[in-house]
Amino acid sequence: MPTIKDVAKKARVSVGTVSRVLSKNETVKHPLKLRVLEAMKALEYKPNLAARALRTNSIDIIGLVVPDITNPFFAELAKFIEMEAAKRHHSVMLANSHGSPEDERTQLVALLDRAVRGIILVATSNACVDVSAEVPIVALDRKLGAYPLVTADHFNGSREIAELLYSLGHRRIAYISGPLSTKVARDRKDGFLSKISDLNSSEDPITLTVYEGQFDFDSGNEIGRKILEGQPAEKRPTAIAAASDQQAIGVLRCAHDLKLDVPTDLSVSGFDDINLAALVIPSLTTVRQPIEALAAAAIHQIFNPTENGAENPIACSLIARESTRAL
Repeated sequence: MPTIKDVAKKARVSVGTVSRVLSKNETVKHPLKLRVLEAMKALEYKPNLAARALRTNSIDIIGLVVPDITNPFFAELAKFIEMEAAKRHHSVMLANSHGSPEDERTQLVALLDRAVRGIILVATSNACVDVSAEVPIVALDRKLGAYPLVTADHFNGSREIAELLYSLGHRRIAYISGPLSTKVARDRKDGFLSKISDLNSSEDPITLTVYEGQFDFDSGNEIGRKILEGQPAEKRPTAIAAASDQQAIGVLRCAHDLKLDVPTDLSVSGFDDINLAALVIPSLTTVRQPIEALAAAAIHQIFNPTENGAENPIACSLIARESTRAL
């Protein structure tokens, strides 16, 4: 197999020049770069990534660990992280923790053993994983110990949903939270409840019931049945706000099965704005996470690590669609 020395000899450059071309060093002049690339192509040279990792102590790969790759939000997030990494000539190695702290630690150790450039982690819980790392680790979406955090403004995003439902005349409201072991679920719940508290008054009281679930379709369907099944119209909530679009779509399914019309009999809202939110019938009112900005900020943090990582939540936006209406 051809070596880096063979490439250098054919291109009539030094081994150092070939090495700089391989590492995408922008200081190499364009004519020299072309000669090296042509020599590599002619010799069918393939870089030895393992050897390069030994020399540089890292490879051009960024690790990404998510709790559930079947969650459409995380799948979309992974896509944008991959696109941002490609702009810096890096690839992404995706790992799934299955919502398990033990699996999460196993995946982190496996990525670190492969000498990745850095790791972006969507944590399963707030408990900090016990691993030592010489590369940047960035917490995305969910806070994790003292690692730098890139997150959306879940608190104020949920306040916007609460204000919308109130403005539409809803006073009997149910809220389905995500698992409260995660800070993102607590922030969304706290934001919603704080706005309801601000709006509530003795002259125009709001009845609010809160339920805890997982961020998935089944949880929304099951809790929706608990809220709605067997309830007379004058007692059941007129609106259900869910902490995720998956939960909200589960509620839509439940309402359909119970012969309740959305939004005539019940308004439903979600959070995240996954692609499916605009496609379900009726289309889902939700809070859009700034997914492209989150991906860009996480990749930026990998290449520009800071000691503490400033926590600056990125604003969300309210997307009003067909699943909510005025009473």
